[in-house]
Amino acid sequence: MALAGVRVIELAGLAPAPFCGMILADFGAKVIRVDRTKVAASMDTQARGKRSVAINLKTAEGVALLRKLCVQSDVVLEPYRKGVMEKLGLGPHELLMENPRLIYARLTGYGQSGSYATAAGHDINYLAMSGLLSRLGRSGEKPYAPLNLLADFAGGGLTCALGIVLALLERTKSGKGQVIDASMVEGAAYTGSFIWKSRSIGLWDRSRGENLLDSGAPFYDTYQTSDGKYMAVGAIEPQFYKQLLQGLELNAGDLPPQMSFDDWPELRRIFTQRFASKTQADWSRIFDGTDACVTPVLTFEQVSSHPHNQERGSFVKDSSGQESPRPAPVLSRTPAEPGLGSSPDPGEHTVEVLEEYGFASSEIDKMVAAGVVECNAIKAKL
Repeated sequence: MALAGVRVIELAGLAPAPFCGMILADFGAKVIRVDRTKVAASMDTQARGKRSVAINLKTAEGVALLRKLCVQSDVVLEPYRKGVMEKLGLGPHELLMENPRLIYARLTGYGQSGSYATAAGHDINYLAMSGLLSRLGRSGEKPYAPLNLLADFAGGGLTCALGIVLALLERTKSGKGQVIDASMVEGAAYTGSFIWKSRSIGLWDRSRGENLLDSGAPFYDTYQTSDGKYMAVGAIEPQFYKQLLQGLELNAGDLPPQMSFDDWPELRRIFTQRFASKTQADWSRIFDGTDACVTPVLTFEQVSSHPHNQERGSFVKDSSGQESPRPAPVLSRTPAEPGLGSSPDPGEHTVEVLEEYGFASSEIDKMVAAGVVECNAIKAKL
């Protein structure tokens, strides 16, 4: 796989960092998640392909052990607030002194500098600070955060993974590692570059929810069908809009012009009434094979059985039968091979990993007995 041979130490966290680690693991990196000891279960739902080592970082021996793992690895991925790793003596300055090739990725909400650097926050806060949240939502309604996707995952985990891959590529030329300061505020804002850059061409002149691509246009929206399901419509270009009207059996001459903003509410009323006259399956049959840009809004239960997704194998099942998206993008020669086993319990691979990093069995036994590390031996033996 593309990242085969890359060793990653991922400090256990929530959502964005685990997603970043999963991306790296899916494409071949050896990702070691460092969990705390005495943790009943991990909250990491994105742990496929990872292994777990449980280390007690409240002990000097545990900190020294983690230091050894880090300096023998290619990447350190840490999700803590600014200053936490420095207090442990595990900041990038110390680790890069010992391993100049190390790539030290720091994934936080507000970044490593600025007045908010040490502040707590969540996706909705980072999205708000990026400017994007002000543009999300229906007309006349308050701003609306679309799940926790834009800051946590697009601007956070995915952008951080890109930074790591870029640093790995640059290292092949310079031989040197570097520090990645991945701010979810900035990552979300960067993801929204199109919004920023296209303001000058009239795409976002109107208030929130009244523009072409933010649910303002009746031909770029969702509509409920007679069976309570939904269809998504994205018929922006005139040639696509023409096919939309044909499928809906509407005559363009009887309707207001497509781009007459003042008539959009009336056009939406007509579309709403027409879509409510048939089932989702009916409309899918009508629009499949056309360029009307009309598709069913698939639920998680429907998505893998859709013929297109089936043909591409877009969704995979793990050993427990749980379904999730296949890694993307698809590489022709070195495709991702996601681990299909269950998520590791904290400390499940402690002994295995430490042996790989050169520790003798006697050393590991002493650390286990002293409570420096923890081995979840029960699951490890199953």
